[in-house]
Amino acid sequence: MALIQEFEHTGNFLFKYRGQIPVIIFLIALPVVCCTNEAWYHEVGLRHYDGWHIAISVIAMLISLSGLVLRAYTVSTTPKGTSGRNTKSQVANQLNTQGVYSVVRHPLYLANYLIWAGILVFTMNVWAFLIVSLVYWLYYERIMFAEEAFLRSRFAEQFEEWSARVPAFLPRLRNREKSPMTFSWKTFVRREYVTIYSTIFTYTLVDYLLFCLMHQHIITCIPLHRWLRPSLWVLAVATVLLITIHLIKHHTSLLQNENRD
Repeated sequence: MALIQEFEHTGNFLFKYRGQIPVIIFLIALPVVCCTNEAWYHEVGLRHYDGWHIAISVIAMLISLSGLVLRAYTVSTTPKGTSGRNTKSQVANQLNTQGVYSVVRHPLYLANYLIWAGILVFTMNVWAFLIVSLVYWLYYERIMFAEEAFLRSRFAEQFEEWSARVPAFLPRLRNREKSPMTFSWKTFVRREYVTIYSTIFTYTLVDYLLFCLMHQHIITCIPLHRWLRPSLWVLAVATVLLITIHLIKHHTSLLQNENRD
């Protein structure tokens, strides 16, 4: 098999599981966080959240928030048939070249990376950030290659003109063209509530992991109320909202919107 065909074949395979594989990659990285952070915490004697730690945490959450905002804007301002969640095969009824797609060709993949990059910064582990970022780049590069091969075969000259002026992953803001679609809150809530919840859940998981690493030598002596961390309360509220939105989505038509995926 020629290398270009192998890239496309691998990209199409990864495309089918693009929602699950990043989670697996992150879970594999957790032991790295545990091993390296444990030694570092012991060396510096860090046992509590100081100002420096809080600042890093805020920066991390802002990075992930930027990814969530980019996802929200992308899915809520594009017409039906683009930026879909199809997994079995490539689908595109039209080539979207306006709005966020006039700035970057793969805004959803950029958004996904920002979400995970924020979580990796939150771990305060340089090795985990670098290794996972490299794996993500190789992973998404194959998917983007396969998607663009499909778009090139389907839209030919239109795709060539668009790809020549719009970068694949690093936005070029001066190219921006206004989207013909207005922002749809219904689409945003219907399509992104699971992503937002998953992000909150992952932050909570990492928060408790770091808490245990910081207090590993006195973990059995920590009073119960200290285990009720702010992240747990945020997750509890998010869980209630998740269930509520899920019921509304599947048992009512309140979140339906014409001409939107």
